[in-house]
Formats: sequence, structure tokens, C-alpha cells
Amino acid sequence: MPHAARPTVTLHDVAAAAGVSVSTASRVLGGSARKVAPEYEARVLAAAAALRYTVDASARAMRRASDAIALVADDLTTPSMGMVVSAMEREARSAGAFVTVSATMGVPERQSETVRVLRSLRPRALVLTSNRYLAADVEVRLEKELRAYEREGGRVAIVGETDLTFDSIGFDNYRVGLTMGAFVAEIGHRRVAIFAGAGNLRNLGDRSAGFIAGLRAGGVAERDIRLVHCEVSRRGGFDSARALADAGMDGVRAVLAANDIVAVGALKGFRAAGLTVPDDVSVTGVDDIPLAYDVTPRLTTVALPLAESGAEAIRIVLGEGGTGRRMSVEGRLIVRDSTRPAL
Repeated sequence: MPHAARPTVTLHDVAAAAGVSVSTASRVLGGSARKVAPEYEARVLAAAAALRYTVDASARAMRRASDAIALVADDLTTPSMGMVVSAMEREARSAGAFVTVSATMGVPERQSETVRVLRSLRPRALVLTSNRYLAADVEVRLEKELRAYEREGGRVAIVGETDLTFDSIGFDNYRVGLTMGAFVAEIGHRRVAIFAGAGNLRNLGDRSAGFIAGLRAGGVAERDIRLVHCEVSRRGGFDSARALADAGMDGVRAVLAANDIVAVGALKGFRAAGLTVPDDVSVTGVDDIPLAYDVTPRLTTVALPLAESGAEAIRIVLGEGGTGRRMSVEGRLIVRDSTRPAL
């Protein structure tokens, strides 16, 4: 009589029985060169023996073949993302790993598909950048792929906006906007336009909400705040500035842009329309990319710790994380030449 098949025991089962993370169990049973505390090693080996766990040799070979940390980025063409990726690469290299990069070009469906493909390549860890699209079904599909990757022994961290319960480093975009809105109101501007960027991104939506709250708290009437959605690019800022100028500005003397790239486009658009920044209109941004200092006039902005966040994400996935901890970082107001008090 044939024997009943023995239930398949997974690495996740061993980790649970030993009371350690999947990544720790993987290091013990997968022959990793990275050291594990003797206490944890003994617990993993005992659990594996009790459960009669057998290492999949081919899977182990594949894991050993890759010491990569895979970054899934929204858009590699932006300077802010370049700062994040460069910092990740430096931090990973110092730890003996390297970073591979895949771009989803801002298409939500590509995130989950890219993670699905990367799972077959078994990178050491996955780091995602996320602006958090408002469509809930997008995050459901992405979470399914990331959970499967974790069960296979991988590590996950997210830089940016997310409601997923993975380790994450988020930016307090509402407070960023609040800071800038309050500053613009404080220097006396009472008619303001917000170049808000795309309407389907949570990070930009939170910034716009903060802009409005800061302006309103500073005495700006709601009817005197104009919200303009635009492409998140220099072209988007340029076109929005030209349209506002061509319409006669309607008393607007300050523009709050969703990020520095949109603000730089707005500077050019107002200049092309014959207006001077900041004499005719003040312009602000968010991020503090290198270009913000190099343009004329130098851009007033809220600096975000982009490079520091990228480096920290690498440290998280190389450490003992996996706890679903959330870090939130704030920005710092930097006042430069693109703003002036209202006359």
C-alpha cells in the first residue's frame, strides 16, 4: 500500500517553529556567509530536524548566485529618484552587495508585474519606491507578490507612500506642504496658485492639502487659492505658468509647485511670458534637488532627506527587519531667492 505523501515543509514553517525571521532561517540553512548568532542557529537547526525540512538544492544555488538588492523605482528620469538610487548603490556596495534597478515609469500595474519577474531571479532583497496610487486594487496585487517573495526568504522595504505593512520610510508630505503654505502666507501673499501635479498620486495630493491648510491658517481665503493639476515635469510647470500669465495672473503673486522640477518649469514659463521671479511672482518647490540651487533665481523649497532615506532602506533590508515598522521623515524649509514678501 502506498504511503501518504509527507506534507511539504517550507522555510517559512521552519522560521515560525524556531521563532526567528525567514531571512535568519535562510542564512542558517542556505549556507550564507553572513553570521547568525549561535542561539538562533541552534534553534533553526533543531526546528529543521524536527520538521524534517529538506533544502531545495537548486533554489539554494539560485539564492547564492544573486547577491543583488533589486530596486523597483517609479521613474528613473527624475533627479530626486537619482539621489535615492545613488545613495542605495553606495550603501549596498559598502556592505558587499550591489543594486539592480527596474523602472516602472509610473505605471501602477508594472510594479506588481516587475516584482513577479524579479522573484524568479531571487535577489537578496527588494526595495520599492512608491508614490502610492489612489487605486486600491493596485496595492492589493502588489502586496500579493511581495508576500510571496517574503515567504521565499526575501526582504522588503518601501521608500515613499504606502499602506502596506512592510518596513517603510515615508515622507510627511502633508507637513511638507503645511510648512511651505504657512511660509508663503507669513510673507504676506494673499492670492496663490498651486501647481499640484497629477491628481492620482497620494504624495502630491497630501502636499497640496498641506499647502492649502498652511495658507488658510495664515489668513489666505479659500476663494483666493487656485488649484492647477499638471504633468509632473518641467513641461507641466512651464505650461501652467504660461497659461496663468496669458490669463492675466488674476492677482496671483505666488505659486507653490508640487516639486522642484515643476517649479523650475514654472520659472522658465513666467520668464517666457515676460514676468520676473520674484518681483512679479514668487515661486516655491519641494525636494531640494541640486538644480534648485543652480537655477536663477535660486529656488525656495522644502528639503527632503532623499539620499539618507535611500541609504537607510538598504540598511533595513540587510539587517534584521521585517517587523513592519514605519519611519516618517520631515522636510526642512530653505528660503532662497525665488520668493519675496508681498508688497
